[in-house]
Amino acid sequence: MLRHVLAASLSLAISGGAFAAETGVGNPAGMAPSAPQSAPGVPARPVLNQADRLFIRELTIGGAAEVQNGQLAAQRGGADLVKEFGRDMVADHSKANDQLAKIARADNVAPPNQLDTEHRAARVMLEGASGSGFDLAYLRGQVTDHQKTAQLLEWEIGSGENAQLKALAANLLPVVFRHLERARGLAEQLAVQAAAPPSRQPVPPSRSR
Repeated sequence: MLRHVLAASLSLAISGGAFAAETGVGNPAGMAPSAPQSAPGVPARPVLNQADRLFIRELTIGGAAEVQNGQLAAQRGGADLVKEFGRDMVADHSKANDQLAKIARADNVAPPNQLDTEHRAARVMLEGASGSGFDLAYLRGQVTDHQKTAQLLEWEIGSGENAQLKALAANLLPVVFRHLERARGLAEQLAVQAAAPPSRQPVPPSRSR
C-alpha cells in the first residue's frame, strides 16, 4: 500500500517542478531570477512539495510506532535480547523523531499526532501476545516495518526537494538497515529455538530394593 501511495504522490511532486536552490546569504547572483526572497539577497525558505510532506507524514507515524512498540518490547519481551532491541529502538527512533519534528516545525508543517489504522492494528495484536509469541510477532513486525522505512528513505533521497529532509533521510538509511538486519537475525534465531524439540533430562536409573 505504501508503494501505491508513494507512487501517486511522486507523480504530483514531479508535476510541481523544481524549487530554486538555496545559495546562502549575500549571493543573489546565484539565485534564479524568480526565486522568492525574505530580504534583499536572501532566498526565502522553500515551500515543501507534495513528496516532502508525504515523507514527513509517513516517517512521523512510523517513528512513533517504533518508539511505542519498542517500549512495549522492553517491558514484555520474553527474551533479554528482545528487551534490549526494544530499548535500542526507543533510543534511536526518538532521536530521529526529534530531528524530523524540528524540520517540520521550521517549515510550518503539522505532523500527524496519532498512529494510522495499520499501526494501531499491529499494536493491538502485540498487546494480546506474550512470551515467545510476543517476541516473534514483534521481531517479524520490525523486519516488515524497517523494510518499508528503508524504501521510504530511499524514495525521499531520490524524489524529495527539501535539502534538510533529504539529508536526514540519507543519515537515517544506514541506521535503518542495521536495525533491519538485527531484527531479521533475532527473528531467525528465535524461530529456530521455537522449532527445536524440548531437551529431555536423563532419567536416573531406579534402585532395586
